[in-house]
Amino acid sequence: MTRNLPTQEARIAEDITSLAEITDPDRPFTRRAFTPIFLKGREWLRRRFEAAGLETRIDASGNLIGTRPGKSPGRGTIMLGSHSDTVPDGGRFDGIAGVSAALEVARALRDQKVELEHDLEIVDFLAEEVSIFGVSCVGSRGMAGVRPTEWLEREAEGLALRDGIREVGGHPGVTEIRNDIKAFLELHIEQGPVLEDGGLDVGVVTAIAGITRIEVVVDGRADHAGTTPMGSRQDALTAAARLVLGIEMLGTELAGGDFHFAATVGEFSIEPGAANVVPSRARLLIDARAERREDMETFVAELAALVEGVSAETGVAIEPPLTISDNLPTPCDPFVLDTLDAAAVAVGARHRRMASGAGHDTAWMARVTKAAMIFIPCLGGRSHTPEEYAETADVALGAAVLLEAVKRLDREL
Repeated sequence: MTRNLPTQEARIAEDITSLAEITDPDRPFTRRAFTPIFLKGREWLRRRFEAAGLETRIDASGNLIGTRPGKSPGRGTIMLGSHSDTVPDGGRFDGIAGVSAALEVARALRDQKVELEHDLEIVDFLAEEVSIFGVSCVGSRGMAGVRPTEWLEREAEGLALRDGIREVGGHPGVTEIRNDIKAFLELHIEQGPVLEDGGLDVGVVTAIAGITRIEVVVDGRADHAGTTPMGSRQDALTAAARLVLGIEMLGTELAGGDFHFAATVGEFSIEPGAANVVPSRARLLIDARAERREDMETFVAELAALVEGVSAETGVAIEPPLTISDNLPTPCDPFVLDTLDAAAVAVGARHRRMASGAGHDTAWMARVTKAAMIFIPCLGGRSHTPEEYAETADVALGAAVLLEAVKRLDREL
């Protein structure tokens, strides 16, 4: 389908290609926060923001912000953005597509000579991905005022997080309270196959799944693998294997409804790890993600029952599941969701509503303003890999939806 869009693919392609070239040597598309290569990318983005007519600054939390003043001072801010840092050996589009799309909205408004009533801010959030300090969404948590103070003392590679924020131009001891943000929008690649499989252009994200991580430890008994009869063993691994399969079944059942759910045993280890010793201990770390809190509560309860059942069946002691971390789901704002639906229709984008199974900066911005996001397709649903890919035309179409949504929000907020 040929569309006459107000957003330009060539400018978006230049954004994405130029940032992709700023990468660690021999590691395609690696630009981790708090590294010299990240700062080089930030400097390129700053110049790109200014070329689009934006006034740039680094806020206290280390976020790069480009501002296009509105014609009615005091009306507040409409904010767009994502992140430019990557995972190691990551992709060219995760976060970067969202920053480019937001920047393209500012350029398209300039092309159309449209003056908004509200200020428009384009943001590159600091350290959305898990950083060298072992924490993520550093910039958006900071902007929302919920970044734990103790995080500033976390150290990695001889550097404290407070020093890292200072090196990117932030002020780690300062808390900026933003009460002027009237709405926040983020474009992101889906990082899954739903849109591509459905032949759709845009996903309007209803909620960002809550993430709960749970540890289960199986305490068996070490014995000689050659001489201990099969019926006389307390094999931690075989009991753990039953748990893994049971967790897969529980996750599959909960994912069978209308709401997003996923459960993964992402870490698994056994001891002592010798071929001729019956395993004495196994540890599982479960990553569970739910759009609805009640589904997570059901999973946790059924996991506890599964643990008791496997222990009784095998005679192997299993410690009660231990919750390591527990983040609630973040619903997106209904008014902004309706605005995005209407914008997609106006632009002619085939769209559907869907949840996000991955975390995003939007989850933290939703703490302080009306927030929502849109997804665009990515090839094979793949992400966090050098093979991650999205068509520039899809980014441009998503940017056109954002542009239309910004105009509607500017009138209606």
